[in-house]
Amino acid sequence: ALLDLSGVHQVKGTWMGSITLPCTYVPSEGFTEQTLSWSVERDFTTSTIFRRDDSGDHILLSKFRDRVSVPKHSPGNASLLIETLEMPDSGHYTCQVIWRSKNNSLITREVTTTVKVIKVAATKPSIRAGPLGLRVPAGASTSLTCEASGSPPISYRWFRSIPGGPAVLLGSGAELAWHSLQPSDSGTYFCEAANR
Repeated sequence: ALLDLSGVHQVKGTWMGSITLPCTYVPSEGFTEQTLSWSVERDFTTSTIFRRDDSGDHILLSKFRDRVSVPKHSPGNASLLIETLEMPDSGHYTCQVIWRSKNNSLITREVTTTVKVIKVAATKPSIRAGPLGLRVPAGASTSLTCEASGSPPISYRWFRSIPGGPAVLLGSGAELAWHSLQPSDSGTYFCEAANR
């Protein structure tokens, strides 16, 4: 079987994750890859996502920009990597390669893979508590890190609670850092994690 594309029938990916759609062939002497394209069929319409030709790589569908890529400098590998999967990415993806032979005739092969994007069960963030009662000498630097697991994306906020007063928001981010601690920095700090 000269210049046959091999792929898989179906690939399952999880929402916000990434997947690779395999499309490979064994390079053959006397045949040069002319164009390589990936298209997707959804709701009976087919659109080209990616095209590689003499002028370079082109991503033709804006919703895939910055999310899809095909390996460079690895002959015979036309696999498509899709990152940050979205629910509407489900569909039928076709890899098409056209080769030109020495006598200038063209050979076209294609392979189609069905993609199913599965939504992961939404889970509330749960925080892993750090050690309580941190003692640090004045002038030292330290940081507190908030780690939470759950459905992405997770946002963080750090607060300092003042006895008998309102909690003060110190920053948004998983880490709260000090470069030179002062006695006035003593107190109770807490982190809040949130997702959709």
